[in-house]
Amino acid sequence: MMVNHNRYQQPQYLVETDWLEDNLAEPDLRIFDCTAIPGPNPDEEMRKQFPVAARSGREQFEGGHIPGAGFIDVPEELSDKSSSIPMMMPSEEQFVDAMTKYGITDDSRVVLYSQGAMWATRVWWMLRAYGFDNATVLNGGWKKWTAEGRPVSSEPCAYVPGKFTVKHRSNAIVGKGEVLEAIGDEATRLIYAHPSAPVFGREGRIMGSEYIPTTSLHDPETGVYLPASQLQKIFDVADVGDTEKIITYCGAGIAATNNAFALTLLGYQNVAVYDGSMCEWGNDESLPMMAM
Repeated sequence: MMVNHNRYQQPQYLVETDWLEDNLAEPDLRIFDCTAIPGPNPDEEMRKQFPVAARSGREQFEGGHIPGAGFIDVPEELSDKSSSIPMMMPSEEQFVDAMTKYGITDDSRVVLYSQGAMWATRVWWMLRAYGFDNATVLNGGWKKWTAEGRPVSSEPCAYVPGKFTVKHRSNAIVGKGEVLEAIGDEATRLIYAHPSAPVFGREGRIMGSEYIPTTSLHDPETGVYLPASQLQKIFDVADVGDTEKIITYCGAGIAATNNAFALTLLGYQNVAVYDGSMCEWGNDESLPMMAM
């Protein structure tokens, strides 16, 4: 795939803080804080398998958020609680119920933000997987919004429930079977995105994958995404070029969505997220690993 290195190929998925402030009153706009708070797993017995856990960021949201915004609770409301693997995609029924409650309808324009981009991109990628294409991520997120002194509110959200229709995009999320097939396949690239690469059961990463920590995709001062030319150079390490498919993964499928989102900005259409990521792979002795 030929990429124009001077600009994003799909800039419509990213919005800037000045645009959002100017459009806060638009009636079809739905703004959501998606923040969750990661930290060491509080369950000592589970920490070897799943070293990191996330809790809801609702308390921080209630203390201050972008005016009019609602809160999307990824750990509590958009994760499959029936799965033994943490943070897995919710079922279609669970997802539709949540979107209906949040007030996201088929005609909504959605802006997602968080403290650190990956929680916003996790929700963006879920929406993409369920066929909703009118969602955007706020460039720089909460960090940039507050650093610029833009308005903050503690008022509750007033969005009313509405109809959300699913249109499956089946290639957006993959399982361990597809990842196994990708190992050794010259037409597929695997990218490990976890920012710190802790040990999930076993040390290392998936065989044949390249390590591109998700934090490397942002300006460390402002939190904004790097220019297209710089992002492309970063991903060139994985030789994405004209590859037929790119699969990103991390610890629990969260940071991986940020890498997948950045690749989408660059124009790559063939990107998938391995939902189980290292929480699944690292704890299955039958699956091949390599050293970091």
